[in-house]
Amino acid sequence: MQRRQFLAAAGAALLLPAGARAEDGPVRMRDLYNKDLSFSDYAKAMEGRRIAVQGFMAPPLKAESTFFVLTKRPMAVCPFCESEAEWPDDILAVYASRVIDTVPFNVKIVTSGTLELGTYEDPDLGFVSRVRLSNAVYERS
Repeated sequence: MQRRQFLAAAGAALLLPAGARAEDGPVRMRDLYNKDLSFSDYAKAMEGRRIAVQGFMAPPLKAESTFFVLTKRPMAVCPFCESEAEWPDDILAVYASRVIDTVPFNVKIVTSGTLELGTYEDPDLGFVSRVRLSNAVYERS
């Protein structure tokens, strides 16, 4: 991310109303799930609210996208899943309100957005997710 892009993203985050910012510091992806991969009590309590999650941006599926996958570990290729049954507990689908500027796959970022739970199939990409952040912003951590 270039300096101007970083400042624009940081400024956008600051311009959000107080209730639209992440309510806690960054959470770990594993805190969203129980051992049986059901949603944790924390995830259920935070559904519809803004949270922040730290991770890595997987390479986007297409150019000029508002979507990316946040991963727990750096990944050189996108962990595209075929169905919700195969959804791993160490990635999040992220939907930004603007076209994303890609960040190298090995640079840690913090993403904040509204937590959404439940199966969703992206109508444009066919990407099926169980958990997502919508109206998201991100910055290098």
